Amino acid sequence: MFGLFNAERSGPRGLKGRRAYAVGDIHGRLDLLDELLDKIERDIASSKRRVRANLIFLGDLIDRGPSSAQVVERLRVYTHRNVQPVFLLGNHEEVFLRILDGDSSLIANWWKFGGKECLKSYGVHTAAFACMDTKASLAAIREAIPEAHVQFLRTFADTCRFGDYLFVHAGIRPGVEIERQKQADLRWIREPFLGDETDHGFVVVHGHTISNSVEERANRIGIDTGAYRTGVLTALVIEGNRRRLLTTASTCV
Repeated sequence: MFGLFNAERSGPRGLKGRRAYAVGDIHGRLDLLDELLDKIERDIASSKRRVRANLIFLGDLIDRGPSSAQVVERLRVYTHRNVQPVFLLGNHEEVFLRILDGDSSLIANWWKFGGKECLKSYGVHTAAFACMDTKASLAAIREAIPEAHVQFLRTFADTCRFGDYLFVHAGIRPGVEIERQKQADLRWIREPFLGDETDHGFVVVHGHTISNSVEERANRIGIDTGAYRTGVLTALVIEGNRRRLLTTASTCV
């Protein structure tokens, strides 16, 4: 559904002449991704003028939901003549890549927070996997993941600036300049970021922390609406000084 979100304002603005669609955490829900991409494309087509858009994915494409492999492939090959896709790395992709790079100590915890579902989507027989030792587990993971997917994930950025907005996966460390932010904070932070009321000089748009509805503060907007368990995947649309929402919910979140 097309949602209106504090439609017009005199505050922060996006890039002149461009529109941004920022998509929250997908977590293996290909069905919701397909639905939201269709709404975004129809939104672009319905414009009375030619739209040039940045389509920004805030990370956590994988784990938890049933179709991680299919989500990665869908976005790896996604093209639209009016759209420039931008991909940010979430904490789930970070763990995934660290495992593929040989950090087998992470496998047990990854298995618990969505790795099992991720591997199943890549065709791994997870019942047999659970009985493997660490060395065999790592080998099975590496064998199952296409190199094209690994290389695609390695291209993901940590931040994206769009006018008066900064897109990140998790948030920022308050009081620290963007150039000095640690990757661990950009991908993992919750507090003190979520409770901080500092004017950062821009509005941070982030995912990572699930909220029942889009969480708007003066200095940040959280758009992780828990797609993998709620069925609600959300995109924040920014154009000039206007903001609105597109969502897979039956009503605006």
